[in-house]
Amino acid sequence: MSADEAVISTNDDAASCKRFGVDKGYWNDPYIGFFVQKSSARKAPEISRGYYARVKSIETLVKNFLTLTECKCQVVSLGAGFDTLFWRLNDEGLVPQSYVEIDFEPVTAKKCHFIKSKKQLLEPLSGEDSEIMMSKSELHSANYHLVSADLRNLATLETKLSASGIDRALPTVFISECVLVYIEVEATDKLIKWIADSFPTALFINYEQVNMTDAFGQVMIQNLKARDCVLSGAVACASLETQMNRFLNNGWTGGDALDLCTVYKCLPQADVQRMERLELLDERELLDQLLSHYCLVWAYKDTKNVGLHNISLS
Repeated sequence: MSADEAVISTNDDAASCKRFGVDKGYWNDPYIGFFVQKSSARKAPEISRGYYARVKSIETLVKNFLTLTECKCQVVSLGAGFDTLFWRLNDEGLVPQSYVEIDFEPVTAKKCHFIKSKKQLLEPLSGEDSEIMMSKSELHSANYHLVSADLRNLATLETKLSASGIDRALPTVFISECVLVYIEVEATDKLIKWIADSFPTALFINYEQVNMTDAFGQVMIQNLKARDCVLSGAVACASLETQMNRFLNNGWTGGDALDLCTVYKCLPQADVQRMERLELLDERELLDQLLSHYCLVWAYKDTKNVGLHNISLS
């Protein structure tokens, strides 16, 4: 298996974990079932709680951004996989002017197939006057676009964003979930800097590993390596400081970096308590250890002064 194929396979793992969590009632997502079949393989409660924190925290930050900009904005999801956030936001009437998802072609081809074959996915894309243009691996509608690109190739990325009608003057939020860690630091630095240089008002939300230099982190690296998944960008995941500095050193003004233990405490506690009653947890220490090795980082650049520094999990 090639390195890229191994990375592509992580999308199936993530989608399967999300489907399991949704089926168990951890959070509501009526769309994930269209992209991944129900599995008989049980996931540990620690995994489901981690995914709950991941999904809820990213959703909170994106909703804050959409509210702050009154949806006069754009969303770009890097390495989007089978993410369903567009459809969930649409259900709440929170639709940006443009929502672009980017991934490797084998992933976007599968996603195109699922969207084409399910009216629940296709109908929200077709407004009264909007025409849907679709190829085997790409899709363009009025405000949703699905395109294939390698994030290491900025020229192609720029072309695909232009083809999606991206307006660089509009406030834009970029989302990245366990994507940058698979790319060499030099390439991610170029990507992060290119976005900062190209979009004067932007928010970047990055969810991925942290504290990877300790014993638990090294075991994570070795376990993934055994599956041909090399964490080429692990150097930037050494600490919350290295995670934040990759943005501050590449044109971003400010932001925050929290490990998932902290994120977990920032989420609405009434819902957290509901979620925790779904399954008993044998050892809290194992959950804390897992959460301490993932982080949520957001960085902003706000030349229009729309108030991106006010965005938080509260």
